[in-house]
Amino acid sequence: MSKILSNKSNLQVIYEDNHIIIVNKRSGDIVQGDKTGDKPLSDVVKEYIKDKYNKPGNVYLGVVHRLDRPTTGIVMFAKTSKALPRLNKLFAEKKANKTYWAIVKNAPENPEDTLINWLKKNPKNNKSSAFPKEIKESKKAILHYKTLKALDNFYLLEIELETGRHHQIRAQLSNIGSPIKGDLKYGFDRSNKDASISLHARRLQFIHPVSKETIDVLAALPNDPIWKACEN
Repeated sequence: MSKILSNKSNLQVIYEDNHIIIVNKRSGDIVQGDKTGDKPLSDVVKEYIKDKYNKPGNVYLGVVHRLDRPTTGIVMFAKTSKALPRLNKLFAEKKANKTYWAIVKNAPENPEDTLINWLKKNPKNNKSSAFPKEIKESKKAILHYKTLKALDNFYLLEIELETGRHHQIRAQLSNIGSPIKGDLKYGFDRSNKDASISLHARRLQFIHPVSKETIDVLAALPNDPIWKACEN
């Protein structure tokens, strides 16, 4: 199955105003440039803005937060230098409420729970391991989950993060024996056909840094039969 990446023509824009733009990231899109040299989503969004508004010269765009490459869902960018530090502050102070959906094979022992671990990142394999107690160079990770739905062979979980650690959801769910569908790195037994993992940044709620309005956006689920079963 060939992977469709975002470009300026097919970009899934969920919300846009003068100061911010929120898009629904496809699996395989990389939010910010890295050593792969692949075109990042930030460049795609710049091209989209440049085209849409016939802007001459360079387009300003600030990266506020990231999502792992194989995941899908909400990513917000700042369109102005006024909005960027305010959005950064919003995220730093945990005033942006992010909700994730994950499809897992094994039902967690408790249908609803809070997971507290200490995560340590191994830069060599770009993987985080979860520990029950603090160890050297580890960071505390807290998430809350609840089981939303039992599917034929899988379970749909809703996750709220209290901390934002490297691969946090992936590592913590794997640690309780519920790795995310398609996530070979964290113990799932086979990959998804499009190399995605079934983790989706579903909802974002925050107070607009300029207008002070409450913004509440939902990202449509990927076009996949198992995700579609989660909607009904």
